[in-house]
Amino acid sequence: MPARIWTSLKQISFVSACVLLLAACGTEAQISSDAKGNKTIVDDEASNGSKPSTEADAEYRIVSTTVAITEILDALDLDAVGIPTTYKELPGRFKGVTEIGNPMSPDMELVRSLLPTHVLSVSTLEDDLKDGFEAAKVKADFLDFTNLQSMKEEIRSLGEQFNRTELAETLITNYDGKIAELKQRATGEPPTVMILMGVPGSYLVGTANSYIGDLVKQLGGINVVEQSDVEFISANTEYLYQGNADIILRAAHGMPDEVIKMFDEEFRTNDIWKHFKAVQNDRVYDLPEDLFGTTGNMAVEEALEALADMLYPN
Repeated sequence: MPARIWTSLKQISFVSACVLLLAACGTEAQISSDAKGNKTIVDDEASNGSKPSTEADAEYRIVSTTVAITEILDALDLDAVGIPTTYKELPGRFKGVTEIGNPMSPDMELVRSLLPTHVLSVSTLEDDLKDGFEAAKVKADFLDFTNLQSMKEEIRSLGEQFNRTELAETLITNYDGKIAELKQRATGEPPTVMILMGVPGSYLVGTANSYIGDLVKQLGGINVVEQSDVEFISANTEYLYQGNADIILRAAHGMPDEVIKMFDEEFRTNDIWKHFKAVQNDRVYDLPEDLFGTTGNMAVEEALEALADMLYPN
C-alpha cells in the first residue's frame, strides 16, 4: 500500500476512535496475595474500578482501551478498572473509572499500575500499539472488529472467557435477526454503492473489506470497489466514475461538520461528480458518525436500520 494511503488510513483510525486528550491520572490498586499466590483486591476504592457484578468477577481486572470495547463490556455486564479517554458518553457503570488515555496512545505505565488481568484493544491498532505494550510488559489482546462477522466472533469469545455466554449469544442473535428483518426490504436489483471515508483535509474510498462496506454487503448492496485486499483505496474520481454507483455514502470522521463541508466543496467544484448517477438522482447520503464508525461497535443495529433506508427507500 502506498505510504500516503497508509498514513491517511491510520489518521482515520485515530480520529474515529476519540478526541486526542491527555490521560487522566489514576490511583494504583492495592493488591494482596494469599499463600497460593492468588491476587485479591484489598481496597476497591483505591482500585478506582467499577464494582464487580458478582463475586466470581472480582478476579477480572479489565482495561478497555476503546469506546467500542467499553460499550460491549457494558452489554455483557462486565466491569473495568481502566477505560479510554473520550469525548463520547460511556455507560454509567464506568463513571469514576480510571481513564488511561486515547486509544491510539494509552498511558502504558498507568495501564500497568492498574494490575490488569486483561487489556483489550482492536486489531486495527495492533501495529501502532504492540511494541509499546511489550515494552511496558503488558499483555494485550487485539480484538477484530473490522466486519460484523468478526465482531460477533469476538463477542462470543468474550462471553466464553468471562462467563457471559448467554448475554453474548443474545447480542449475536439480535444482530442476525435485524439483518434478516432488513433484508426483507431488498426488492429489485441490488444497488451499487460507493463509500467515501473522510477526515479533515482528505478522503479515501471504502472497499467491500471496510466495516461500512461489510454492512452494505450484509444488506445486499454491491460495492463499486469489491476486488481489493485492503479496507481503503485512494480517491481517483476518474476510476470511480467507471463504477458510476447508484448510491454514494459519505462518512465523516474526526470533525464531522468540517468534513461534510469539505465533501460539499469537492462535489461543487469537481465537475466530474455531476455525471454520477447518485448525484443526478439525489442519492448522496452523509452517514452519522455516531452510527458509522471505522470498526464494529454497539450501534450496529441502528446503523443497519439507517443504511437499509438509504439502500431501499420506500
